[in-house]
Amino acid sequence: MSFHLSYQEAPGNPWFSWQYVRDNSETILAALREHASLTGQAVLIAALVAVPLAVAAYWFRSLTGPILALSGLLYTIPSLALFAFVAPYLGTGTATVLLGLVIYALLLIIRNTLAGLNQVPTDVRDAAQGMGYGRFARLVRIDLPLALPGIITGLRLATVSTVALVTVGVLVGHGGLGQLIIGGFRNNFYRAEILTGTILCVGLALVLDLLLAGVGRLLTPWLTRRSAR
Repeated sequence: MSFHLSYQEAPGNPWFSWQYVRDNSETILAALREHASLTGQAVLIAALVAVPLAVAAYWFRSLTGPILALSGLLYTIPSLALFAFVAPYLGTGTATVLLGLVIYALLLIIRNTLAGLNQVPTDVRDAAQGMGYGRFARLVRIDLPLALPGIITGLRLATVSTVALVTVGVLVGHGGLGQLIIGGFRNNFYRAEILTGTILCVGLALVLDLLLAGVGRLLTPWLTRRSAR
């Protein structure tokens, strides 16, 4: 124990080291690419599942409770337990990590999409119906565009949450930047490796969140004009 503490406090074990970054640039970039790829795939798949579920809950009110309850129940499953349950069936590949990430992203996207749909003004829906729009046409041309702020909010929350959860995938060998973080702890508490992985993880979450916020502004210009008045 005394040796471990003296190693942590030694000048040769700084919290950040450009030398470590230069010597391990390929490994760091590979971990960053895997982290971003897993995040993007998981959020995309979750959105493709969650938005139709939110629409179903919006159209058929009797489904709202069961859909929210099931997605909420899945969200409460601890990640370690989920990976332990899924791994025997899907193995220790990326499929196991993606399944877990998608499950945790569903609730965030469903809730915010449904909230956005429910906030569409009743008079707008009535006017669309009076103009002869059917249910599907109204959804595509009225409901979903007006619900975009809620949908984007759900995607932003799901993305930031997923970036954090990807690190848990290190348990099955696909944790992106989590590989650096856990590697630093295993390597006699190598501070530079731990902090590099942590900084990049936080930075990735911030960059993706800002990108989605920008996309949201581009897709909802009427909100920008309204706030400028």
